[in-house]
Amino acid sequence: MLIDVRTYRCRPGTINTHLALYEKYGKEPQFRCLGNPLAYLKGETGDPNEYVHIWVYENAGDREAKRTKLYADEKWLAYLKKSADLGAIESQINKLMVPTQFCPLGGKA
Repeated sequence: MLIDVRTYRCRPGTINTHLALYEKYGKEPQFRCLGNPLAYLKGETGDPNEYVHIWVYENAGDREAKRTKLYADEKWLAYLKKSADLGAIESQINKLMVPTQFCPLGGKA
């Protein structure tokens, strides 16, 4: 199992507009190509301009195949253009992680 933890920071005052744009244009193609995320979260405390989404893949090959499909999807590419035009994203940090042996997500025995 491979866990993709993606943290984004939006320019102050733009997170809600960005997430609304994503919900309208990006969510459907992303969920269709990648499957449902484990979580899609925005902060209750801490940085109010930050959000995180977490995706679960079988392995690196599964992640690569699904993301290749996503980046060939016309609706996803149209969303990326709209997102870039909005200019809300300030930074992005991606971490690929694996579960510990005792993780309820399915760590190795």
